[in-house]
Amino acid sequence: MSEHRALIVDDEPDIRELLSITLARMDVASAAAANMNEAESLLRAEHFDLCLTDMRLPDGNGLDLVALVARRYPRLPIAVITAHGNMESAIQALKSGAFDFVTKPVDLKDLRNLVAQALRLRGTPAESSRALIGQSAPIERLRATVAKLARSQAPVYISGESGTGKELVARLIHEQGARAEAAFVPVNCGAIPDELMESELFGHRNGSFTGAVADKPGLFQAADGGTLFLDEVAELPLHMQVKLLRAIQEKRVRPVGAEEEVPVDCRILCATHKNLAALVEAGAFRQDLYYRLNVIELNVPPLRERRDDVELLIDHFLGQKAAEFGVPTPTLGRVARDALVAYDFPGNVRELENILERALTLCENDEIHVTDLRLNGAAAETAAPPSATAGNPSADPAPPGAANPVGPPAGGAELQAYLDDVERQRITEALERTRWNKTQAAKLLGISFRALRYRLEKLGIE
Repeated sequence: MSEHRALIVDDEPDIRELLSITLARMDVASAAAANMNEAESLLRAEHFDLCLTDMRLPDGNGLDLVALVARRYPRLPIAVITAHGNMESAIQALKSGAFDFVTKPVDLKDLRNLVAQALRLRGTPAESSRALIGQSAPIERLRATVAKLARSQAPVYISGESGTGKELVARLIHEQGARAEAAFVPVNCGAIPDELMESELFGHRNGSFTGAVADKPGLFQAADGGTLFLDEVAELPLHMQVKLLRAIQEKRVRPVGAEEEVPVDCRILCATHKNLAALVEAGAFRQDLYYRLNVIELNVPPLRERRDDVELLIDHFLGQKAAEFGVPTPTLGRVARDALVAYDFPGNVRELENILERALTLCENDEIHVTDLRLNGAAAETAAPPSATAGNPSADPAPPGAANPVGPPAGGAELQAYLDDVERQRITEALERTRWNKTQAAKLLGISFRALRYRLEKLGIE
């Protein structure tokens, strides 16, 4: 007896028979309906693990059935069968809550892949090795949306400022979904030279260009069965946008120098900190590719809109970095905490992590003071005015001999460079005072030798 059961909804007997036979060969039993009315009756009477429906039904539209299933049976994956070339209806189905789609004439390999992915969703949800830290309303909404999107195969456009955690969100969608056991392949589109872009994405054949000394699979092939995450997708040159659109729509790629296309099955997630809609208006990004990628948009909120999460993130990062460096978790005084909560974080969560990593490295006696944070002067003064520590011995004053923080430039990138320079100067001074005895310098800085060695390598100090 089959473990799984599917509902097939199509008014063409030949299509119903083809789908039923294909499913039976996958050990999936099926029931068939010729119209919306029959489908609704079967859904009420029986349990199904998957539903396949045609877009055109005698008494309704496949989108109506998608909406009904999404409303009444939210854990039932439903996929639609669309006419070849009718991408608009397929995208509309995905927006309405469809798990995925296949086109007529039905490619049996694509159908089998779709069924296998859908049936994985009916099992126990995959455990993710990552988490969204926070309890604020924005992060709770984001967490719920990620769980919902993980149950779909729809392309997702993840928007948000730099440093908000867009790649983390993409990984969570992958890890909580049906493709969790396959590869998650991230690619920074802005980091690949234009002349190598096609080869990197689609692969190449031996001898196809100078330096191509062997066949090489591309990133699409590496993500086959899994998820391809296109970070900073706005950086794609226009000629590659055309080829990317075709690869996504046809689910096939042509390696450079190859005569035939290679089938690929991967979910596409993309992200950028830029405004894609504005780039479309300016002619810098193709509108057809934008609509294909932006089936569902998910915005990741900036840290300043979820200040209730800052203290949880502080404790998370301090514990994580202390374990990484092999040092005790330092204490963080109230004034320093208030300074961080009040800070606007132009670099978002990534900036908070970097600030705490540097503070952990530079602090003395396992105590982080507000001066160790090296925030810009305005934020520090707002959160910790001079009166805050006057007459209050528990308010975490700066350690003896600590320099007063000097306000760095306001921009996120400039702040990063400023903090690197401050840390490099502090470590170099300690090394010079100990005549480059790293063990003594680590003691002088109040960190372990391992932590110092890590910082020397990261900052490029010889």
